[in-house]
Amino acid sequence: MADWTDRGIQRRCISYSAFRLDGLADLYARSHGASVLDIGCNRGWVSFDLCLHGAAVVHGLDSSEVTIATAREWFADFRSVDSRFEIVDLQGGAGAIKRAFGESYRQEYDIVLMLAVYHKLRRIMALPALLHLVDHLAHHCGKFFVWRGSREEIEEFESTVIAKGFRRVHYSEISLVQRPDTQNVEAQPSAIWAKDHPL
Repeated sequence: MADWTDRGIQRRCISYSAFRLDGLADLYARSHGASVLDIGCNRGWVSFDLCLHGAAVVHGLDSSEVTIATAREWFADFRSVDSRFEIVDLQGGAGAIKRAFGESYRQEYDIVLMLAVYHKLRRIMALPALLHLVDHLAHHCGKFFVWRGSREEIEEFESTVIAKGFRRVHYSEISLVQRPDTQNVEAQPSAIWAKDHPL
């Protein structure tokens, strides 16, 4: 069920960027000079935080025209940052991302963010198509694949990420959420997989 403010603005995520990166703060130290692909970027807050810690390239996508317009406004004055935000319906898979970004779409991003997005896609996409999308994102990730979601999700897709040469280097359940359907408070896990490179 959608949640709205008294001014008619839709709330599209729980809390704000600091919450979405709760348990993932090690990313800040690894953001300097980094290229970032933010899947389901919403209004661009997480990307904005990473830019404040030195990210040089930020590409984000979301299905909402309103939130993408907001992200573009946020980044308009960041002249030293290569930023691009596009409206993408991920039901179209990797092809939809490629079409939206065109030649700007990079072969590799240092950091790929997939924060509290997988469960939304799971409701509207067949599992093979969703895992193919995860495979594509991992293929375009050069250093850190970052996720937030549920324990059930991680069991479903982690093998896809590992098959692309990643290993899980971080896992946290420090962040708690209250489920709107049951009012239960439970952990919302987050994890980081790092690309293994030969020494």
